[in-house]
Amino acid sequence: MLSVRGLSVRYGRSVRALDGVDVEVPADGVLAVLGGNGAGKSTLLRAVSGTLKLHRGTITAGEIRVDGERIDRLDPAVVVRRGVVAVPEGRQVFARMTVEDNLRAGGLGARSAADRAAARQRVHDLFPVLAERAGQRAGLLSGGEQQMLAIGRALMSAPRLLLLDEPSLGLAPQMVGRIATIIREIHAQGTVVVLVEQNATMALRVADHAAVLEVGRVALSGPADELAASDDVQRLYLGGHAESQAQAESEAAQAQAHRRTRTLSRWVG
Repeated sequence: MLSVRGLSVRYGRSVRALDGVDVEVPADGVLAVLGGNGAGKSTLLRAVSGTLKLHRGTITAGEIRVDGERIDRLDPAVVVRRGVVAVPEGRQVFARMTVEDNLRAGGLGARSAADRAAARQRVHDLFPVLAERAGQRAGLLSGGEQQMLAIGRALMSAPRLLLLDEPSLGLAPQMVGRIATIIREIHAQGTVVVLVEQNATMALRVADHAAVLEVGRVALSGPADELAASDDVQRLYLGGHAESQAQAESEAAQAQAHRRTRTLSRWVG
């Protein structure tokens, strides 16, 4: 559904954020984009959503297509009408507006009142708490509830492609698990998802496919389960070797202490 080819992006005149990135997102999958701070993950989503200019970014090479149609030259509002909607990092809800008004704002582009009603029902089914707190100011919700509202607001436009930037950021582990389950449900309902995450454990559990960005380039890509099993991903993002290394260091320390005890016993004896 989404095809990114040879994409290069810079900020200002000298900061190159992406360098020849190739990414493919099939119509039947969830793509996880992993990488450390500064790897270019958020920049990739900004390029796809058409919001780069708001961050003083520029596409210098490459192209972005959705269902074969090129979208990298379109205005952000037109990109949304093409069915591509982004949820930015940081749960950016309208804090002084009610939950219902936030959802209403997300549905402004709907084709009809019936479409808005259907979208609202979908959101309420996914997030019952938003129906319960429809009249409450969004700024008074918990962090997890605000994340639900941010995703729900995006779903009000019935996107075909949903871009999620760090949806688990700052959330408690239990809430992270709920968000992961909701992402899978959204996909099961027919929405393609691109998930940018530093929580690689959650992202690879949710995704079908994954790409790892390093300094603006794709370092690894493939099926999510294969990347989760790779030594490089284990070492860099999942801490797979950290536990074994700690255990080895502990065993070495115990052995050294045992040798010292034996030496001391012989000396005392």
